[in-house]
Amino acid sequence: MQGETYQERRGEIEAYFDRTAADAWARLTSDAPVSGIRATVRKGRDDMRGTLLSWLPDDLTGRRILDAGCGPGMLSIEAARRGAEVVAVDLSPTLLDLARERIPADLAGRVTFVAGDMLSPEFGHFDHVVAMDSIIHYRAEDAVRVIAGLAARTSRSLVFTFAPRTKALALMHFVGGFFPRSDRAPAIEPVREERLHALVAADPALAGWRPGRTRRIAVGFYTSQALELVPR
Repeated sequence: MQGETYQERRGEIEAYFDRTAADAWARLTSDAPVSGIRATVRKGRDDMRGTLLSWLPDDLTGRRILDAGCGPGMLSIEAARRGAEVVAVDLSPTLLDLARERIPADLAGRVTFVAGDMLSPEFGHFDHVVAMDSIIHYRAEDAVRVIAGLAARTSRSLVFTFAPRTKALALMHFVGGFFPRSDRAPAIEPVREERLHALVAADPALAGWRPGRTRRIAVGFYTSQALELVPR
């Protein structure tokens, strides 16, 4: 998927997570003390990661998983513990270096960390795809095209998160606009759940898929909603 808006936003995301925020994300995804606001983000992300993992089989032996936008690799490690062969892709080489440092030696052979675009066909096909908070920065139309591109290479399930349009999230988005541009993360793109479902249903490339489980997690400054797609 080579839309101009997708390409532009992808460049912003790569620059932010690989340079501006790499140290902050290393701290956030560790046991190091963080501020009260970041503690809520950490808690929310832990809950969301646990949710997405709970939607995968307990035994993943023999299954191939794409962790699309893997960051420091926490979900990849847990999937590998269950026996999966994991391809962990992220735009940030810096975060991937951190993931390689953190992976236990006995699991290193089960996870392949790759810097690149999660839509690249060179990664092959998968039983399951997980995209946690990795498409929340794209416009809804672009996000659904990403989902369709991933679904084309997936056989069993695709689980992802989106930013639900809520009053609280809209307020945080508004307040964030007052920070200096150099300090800001790429803006998230909230979408109403009904609109996202309509876009998914209308995409011919997703005709063979239907919505499964969904769960919204809102903890302090973290709000995200998980959605599962499964074959019809």
